[in-house]
Amino acid sequence: MNDPIIESVIEKLHARSIIGIAKYGTNLQDDPGDLIYWLEHLQTELLDAANYIETLLKRFREVLT
Repeated sequence: MNDPIIESVIEKLHARSIIGIAKYGTNLQDDPGDLIYWLEHLQTELLDAANYIETLLKRFREVLT
């Protein structure tokens, strides 16, 4: 039995991989970035996620009040 949620995530991961390879010219396995590079990249992504969450919370609060 397939889980449509998991299938959707797999499709999105594959699409992101294609975009990343086109943008950076390499895949994650072969990327030469060091530990600091990866930690900085992760921090940037998490900060973006925090901004998205804050935006959604603000919008939901406005609708609910």
